[in-house]
Amino acid sequence: MDDFADSPTSLVADVDCTTEGKELCEKHGVRGYPTIKYGDPGDLQDYNGGRSYDDLKKFAEENLGPSCGPGENIGLCDADTKAKIETYLPMSTGKLEGKIRKITKDYEAEIPIMKKVLAWAQKKGGTGGSSEL
Repeated sequence: MDDFADSPTSLVADVDCTTEGKELCEKHGVRGYPTIKYGDPGDLQDYNGGRSYDDLKKFAEENLGPSCGPGENIGLCDADTKAKIETYLPMSTGKLEGKIRKITKDYEAEIPIMKKVLAWAQKKGGTGGSSEL
């Protein structure tokens, strides 16, 4: 971890999920130990590669670094993502949180229904598009 101690773009941290880090671990879905997570702090991903220092260092060098996002990394975004980010930038945090809640609710409600319809259509042997129920 000393190799990354002064890095302006990387954080390597050791968290004890049985004591002070329990809430952080629960927030990020850590259920087994040791668990390695990587990526954006708001969207951490599970690391499933090798556990040696060389494996971890190689993964970091090949896969990690600045990514598209608001602020100094906006130039890393494709045109569509940049445009979408720019529509959200003027919004208040309350409005953004409300949009996230609405989209999450819509997603959680619609996906199970669509899966049921898809399973029914596949069982029926149809390709969809019909109004038969």
